Amino acid sequence: MAFNGSDTDIGLPPNASYTYRFVAPPDERTRTWPLVESPWNVAAVLASYLLMVRFGPKWAARYKPMQLRVPLFLHSLAMALLNAHIFLELFTASRALGYSYSCQPCRVSYSPHEMRITTAMWWFYISKVFEFADTAFFILRHKWSQLSFLHVYHHSSMFCITWAVVKWMPSGSAFLPALINCFIHIIMYGYYAASTLGPRVQRFLWWKRYLTGLQLIQFGYGVFWGTQATIRKCDISTWALVSGSLYMLPFIYLFGKFYLQSYGSKPSSKKAK
Repeated sequence: MAFNGSDTDIGLPPNASYTYRFVAPPDERTRTWPLVESPWNVAAVLASYLLMVRFGPKWAARYKPMQLRVPLFLHSLAMALLNAHIFLELFTASRALGYSYSCQPCRVSYSPHEMRITTAMWWFYISKVFEFADTAFFILRHKWSQLSFLHVYHHSSMFCITWAVVKWMPSGSAFLPALINCFIHIIMYGYYAASTLGPRVQRFLWWKRYLTGLQLIQFGYGVFWGTQATIRKCDISTWALVSGSLYMLPFIYLFGKFYLQSYGSKPSSKKAK
């Protein structure tokens, strides 16, 4: 992932907007980076994940459920730290570049701060591969109920979406959804790490329901942001804005349904006469 230190924007025809670039060749900065260049590599990773989901429970059911507290703690801690690193890189580099939080076109630039954002976005994409381990832990621990459609759809689709982002627009306004997602994942994986430390710590984790609330806010904000950028005719691919907003809508429904089922008020049982 070598790059030069030039501050010159390159790659766009003189009069072309970024709407043109999204259907043009991939971003030159990330074109040859690991797991970015070929869609077949992405398809192979995704197929492996779905095969694990399909056949993993049948294999694991032959054995006793594993506790895996130490591996779970280490994985969760590592994911929290990785997301914290990505968050800090995106935040500090975007501030240094004076990025707009409402409309920031993607410029194909090799300047140091732009490359910090581009590299952080690549790590954000790779983190979605590491998140597949969440599913593996569910399988090995026999947590079948947590292998829901929401869980599998979320993990598999995010992997594909982040690949497309890193391949075509790994900087500009793409940084904002990643920034917000990393912030939530710092809290989420911090919670997961703490939950492995036993009852003495678990009694302080009463705030789990608010994680789902934060995720709902994230998706709602994503729809709002994409809508306002489209209305303002921001110099970002209209196709990317509209499809991104539409992608968020099922998650609002699915996470909302999960929240109500898990934390909604339940009707009080009536005494039998």
